[in-house]
This record gives sequence, structure tokens and C-alpha cells, in this order.
Amino acid sequence: MDYTILAPIAGVLALVFAGYLAYSVMRENAGTERMRNISSAVQEGAMAYLNRQYKTIFIIAIIIALAMIAAGFLTNDLTAWLWVMGGFIVGAVLSAAAGYIGMNISVRSNVRTAEAARTGLAKAFSVAFKGGAVTGFAVVGLGLLGISLMYLVTVNVYVSPGQPIDMAALRPLIGLGFGASLISLFARVGGGIFTKAADVGADLVGKVEAGIPEDDPRNPAVIADNVGDNVGDCAGMGADLFETYIVTALAAMLLGALWVGKSAAEVGYGLTANALSNVVTYPLLLGAAAIVACIVAVFFVRLGKDNKIMKALYIGVIVSTVVSAILFYIVNYVMMDGNLNLYISSLVGLGVMASMVIITEYYTATTYRPVKEVAKSSQTGAGTNIITGIAMGLEATALPVLVIVVGIFIAYYFAGVYGIAIAAVAMLSVTGIIVAVDSFGPITDNAGGIAEMAELPAEVRKSTDALDAVGNTTKAVTKGYAIGSAALAALALFAAFKADITIADLNLSIDSPVVLIGLFIGGALPFLFSSMCMRAVGKAAFSIVNEVRRQFKEIPGIMEHKAKPDYGKCVDIVTQAALKEMAIPAVLAVIAPLIVGFLLGPAALSGLLMGVIVTGLLLAIHMTSGGAAWDNAKKFIESGNYGGKKSDAHKAAVVGDTVGDPYKDTAGPALNALIKVMNTISLIFIGLICSYYLLK
Repeated sequence: MDYTILAPIAGVLALVFAGYLAYSVMRENAGTERMRNISSAVQEGAMAYLNRQYKTIFIIAIIIALAMIAAGFLTNDLTAWLWVMGGFIVGAVLSAAAGYIGMNISVRSNVRTAEAARTGLAKAFSVAFKGGAVTGFAVVGLGLLGISLMYLVTVNVYVSPGQPIDMAALRPLIGLGFGASLISLFARVGGGIFTKAADVGADLVGKVEAGIPEDDPRNPAVIADNVGDNVGDCAGMGADLFETYIVTALAAMLLGALWVGKSAAEVGYGLTANALSNVVTYPLLLGAAAIVACIVAVFFVRLGKDNKIMKALYIGVIVSTVVSAILFYIVNYVMMDGNLNLYISSLVGLGVMASMVIITEYYTATTYRPVKEVAKSSQTGAGTNIITGIAMGLEATALPVLVIVVGIFIAYYFAGVYGIAIAAVAMLSVTGIIVAVDSFGPITDNAGGIAEMAELPAEVRKSTDALDAVGNTTKAVTKGYAIGSAALAALALFAAFKADITIADLNLSIDSPVVLIGLFIGGALPFLFSSMCMRAVGKAAFSIVNEVRRQFKEIPGIMEHKAKPDYGKCVDIVTQAALKEMAIPAVLAVIAPLIVGFLLGPAALSGLLMGVIVTGLLLAIHMTSGGAAWDNAKKFIESGNYGGKKSDAHKAAVVGDTVGDPYKDTAGPALNALIKVMNTISLIFIGLICSYYLLK
């Protein structure tokens, strides 16, 4: 029996469940007219930005599609390239849809969470989590549905009955992964520039100079800040995890295709002939099983009498992990004849996921040493705060790398490179519940902003503040999870890339000068890319700071609540800045592999990909963990430590947080997409690069 059809069915199930959760959230009370007006302003700003962003990306996507058609003519294989282009378009559309869905429900959940906080913490928690879960299940539903249907269609076209599946038959899926990665990269860079420019500008003038609270309606940048939470942390994150999910499954399927047609003795690892016939579709069934596990887990997430928010969220993660492990065994028994080597590899992935969550929380939560040290250092000024924050970010790279290394070793020992890919698939399989936990963060952040701007009672803001404090940690935890999975997926993609090089006896060892040149170039690219992202945030924040200062000076009565700030002007400034600045870093990721590949050859390109994977992983962990530590150090002081709000320590922590903002929400998470864009576009064009190299 062919069990592949269960994958798209599970994808539909996830989308239906997301629809049920969305209906449940929309039934909640949206609050007073003033609250609805504030929410509408955020919603309109977010939708306007996202529409303009996707129009910009559409132009670049058309150029890339035309390049694929040109490649088809050059290789006299137009049909194959049209299929790749079709996959690229489908991946881009689905990735954009994942972002749209996530943001649309988030901008409606925020006001309902604020209103629910009137009746208590438990009700507000429930609404925020359900809103986040809509994004989670939309991401995995669209991801599994897209890749499984694309697989079924292309196999029927490319593979004759009774013939084995090879990598050529999966090329349209590589296009799918590239389309998803490209949208994710633009969404992360553009959304990150938008959200952090507004946030930095609002904090520097509002908190430090004017001494007014966060989300104070007198701050002209406050609406732009709330809009940014949605376009960056919801739409951007939704597209990011969607492409991570797609590309991880793709990498495992490509490596599985390398085994198809070989004998059991030739492959080893205790695989039977029946198991070998299923290695390509096995990752899809693992994803299907985990969707069921995540749906079960949602019903276990509820706030207990102890009001421990993080505990309630982690119960969902634990339940999804345990149920997934059980279902993985069943899938393994049916499809792989109970091969324990592959089952152990899947458990390794779940173990790496759990470890990354725990480590990231340690470095970013207010209850542990790293954040407390950053907060303590704020007592002597912004300089020591920044020094300590950088130090904690650097330290935070060690343990995740050790976990990933151990995971790679164990998975490889039991099932080779394919086992590493299966570990990555297992790690990403619980994306539904992980994204739900992540999206909880921006929803609660916006809910607090609405409560502040609508001047709701203090007890309401107390509840939203408690949710928001946890949300800061959950957003950081998810970034660590995504980056860790990207490392495993990128390694599997690189293995597929090497296998697809058609030149015999090509020297790909580290002692080859050409490989070493590529390695250094690849190692430098994440730093150059991050510099572009950071400078873009700085330039846009500079404009926002000047605009907020201008309005405070030129519009009398703002500070006395007698005049309304011009919120739209700040939204317009960051929108234009984000759209203008996002193109160059994203285009760099697309053209760098092509330039190196065509000028220096496939050996240099292999070195480039290795360099990008290593330095991109380390830099991303450093930035996301360090940035979150700065953010929560500020929150720790605001809760009453070291003088509390408006103290000198608080002002120093705000400055540190402004440094950490583009670290954790712009450059850091965008590196995740950068790594996979460069790997997928290399896979797409490696055949053409090899042909050109031989002609030279």
C-alpha cells in the first residue's frame, strides 16, 4: 500500500484545525470602540506594508523565473526548467500565504487578548495561544500539503511505472524550496527592518528622552512599533518556519532518492528492500504523524492555578514531542519494517529540539544568570550593558553547537547522512506547536500596547505585561529552534549538492586552493549580510528618531494628551525604508553562489556553501540569543530591580535593547533563510554550472 496520500490529508487536517481555532478566536469580544480603532490602525498599517512588500518581491521573482527559462534554452531542456520554475512559483505563493494567514489572525487576536485580560490572566492566555496556534497549523498544513502534492504530481510526470525515483524527478521540489526560501528571506529582512526601526526610534525618544512608558499613545512611533511586531514577528516568522519546514523535508527526500534502486547490502544500516522503496516519502509521513501529535498537544495547553505561563506552554511542547515519538515508531514500523536505526535518528531530532529550547531559554529568560548579569551591568551605564550583552551572545553559541554536533554524530552513526536529514525532519515536524508558542509573543506584545493606548485599568496591563514577558522568551526560543534545524537541513542539502555534481574526480577537499577560496568567501558573507541589515535598521531608526523629536517639538499639547500625534507619518517612514533597504541583502544571497559558481567553478561553490553554513549558524545564534538577553534584561529592570523604570540602570538597559533589537529580530533570524537560499539556488543551477565549467 502507498501511504503517501496520508501526507496531503494531514496537511488538510492541519488547515481545518487552524480554521477552527481562528473561528474560536474571532468569536471573542473585540473590546471597546477605542480598542477596536487602535487595532484597526495596526491592522491597516500591517496589511498595507505586506502588500507593498510582496509587490516588490514579485518583480524580483519574475526576474528569477525568466532566468530559469533562459537556463532551459541554454541547456536544451526547457521542459525540466519550466517544472522547476513552476515549483518556485508554488513555493513563493505558499510562503507568502503562510505569512498572510499568520499576520491576519494575529492583528485580530491582539485586541481580543487585551479585552480577555479584563476577566483574568487565564482567559487572555487562552486567546493569545489559540491565535498563535492558527499560524502554527497554517504553516505546517500549507508546507506538508504543498510539498506532498508537488511530489505526487511530479512523480507521475517524471517516473514511469515500476521505475525508481531519482534526484532528477525531484527537481521541481528544489524549485519549491527555493521559492519558499526567497520569500522568507525578503520577509525576514524587510519585516525585521520595519519592526526594529520603529521599536528603536520609539524607545530612544519615548523612554530615554521623554521618560514616557512603552506603548504610550503620546509616542508618534507607537503604532508603527505595533505594526512592526506583526510584519516582522508574525508574517516574517510564518514565512521563515514555512520555508524551513519545506526545505528540511526536501533535503531528506533528495538524500533518500540517492538510495533508491540500490540493494540493501549496498546501502547497509539494516534496511530492507521494502524500506528502501519508501525512503523518499518517509519524511512526509513523519510530518503527517507530528501534525496529529501537535493537534493533540493543543488541548493540553491551559494555564493552571499557579499561573505559570511558560510551564503551560512547555506542557504543549512536551506532549507533542512524546506523542510524536510514539507515532514515529508506528510510521517506522509500517514504512521502514521497524528499522531502529532510522527510528533512533528521528528521536535524535526530537532530542536536539528539546535541548535547543532549554538552552535558548537559559540564555534569554529573566530567571537565569545570563540575563541577570546583563541587567546588573546596566547599573554602571550603557557601555557595560553592551559589553556584557555581547559576551553573553558569544557564550550562547557553545552549547547549541555541541548539541548539534552530538546530534549529527549519533544520527550519522546509525543511518548515515540520510539519518542526519531524518533527525532534521523530526526536529521540524513539531513546528505546529513551536510556531504557536512563538506567535503567542507578538500577540501578547500588541495586546499590552492596546491596553496602554486605550488606557485600560492597571490590572489589565498587569496581565498583558506578564504574558508579554514570557512572549519575549518564547520568540527567542523559536529562533534558536529554527536556526538549529537550519544547520541540520543545510548539511543534508550540501550532501545532496555534492552528489549532484556531475564532474568526475573533482577535488572538493579542504587542501584545494579553490575550495579554500570559496570557504573564505562563504564565511565572510553572513557578516556582510548582517552588516547590511544592521545599517538598514540604523538608518531607518535615525529617521524615526528625528520625526518623533519633530512632532514633540512642533505639535503642542502631545505630552498633555491635548493633541494627537501623527502616527501615519512614522508608519510611512519605516515602510519606505524597509522596502528600499531589504533588496540588496536579499539579492546578495541569490547572486553570490551564482557568481562564485560560474567564475570559480563547482569546487569553489562547495567551499562557499560550507563557509556559509558554519559562520551563518554561529553568527545567528550569537545575535538571536544576545539580542533577547538585552531585551529581557530591560524587562527584568522594569519589573522593579536595580531601581526599576526611569532609573539610570533602566536607561542604560534601553540603550542595550536598541542594540539587541536588530540583532535578534532582523539580522539574526534572516541568516537562517540566507543559509538555505544559497544552498537551494546552488542545487538548482549546479548542473548548468558544471556544464559551463567543462566548456571552459
